[in-house]
Amino acid sequence: MKTATIPSVRVDPEFRAEVESLLGDGETLSEFVEASVRATVQRRRVQAEFIARGLRSRDEAQRTGDYVEADVVIDQLQRKLDAARTRIAKTKP
Repeated sequence: MKTATIPSVRVDPEFRAEVESLLGDGETLSEFVEASVRATVQRRRVQAEFIARGLRSRDEAQRTGDYVEADVVIDQLQRKLDAARTRIAKTKP
């Protein structure tokens, strides 16, 4: 398989210097850029999958009617938070 290049990116000299100052021992700027692009691609893929799962879940909940309203969940979480704060306040000298 042939390799391809990623287009070069023009940046301010100060930013390039900052990036170069963060390179690991023996790491090249090209390696840093490739690793950064790969990490961003992975993060966006995971984010897209997360959103897709959420939308499928929402659609299934709407289809079946089996869901809890957001206000109810927030109220339950607030009660748990209030209870935890009360417990913590009682244990403080």
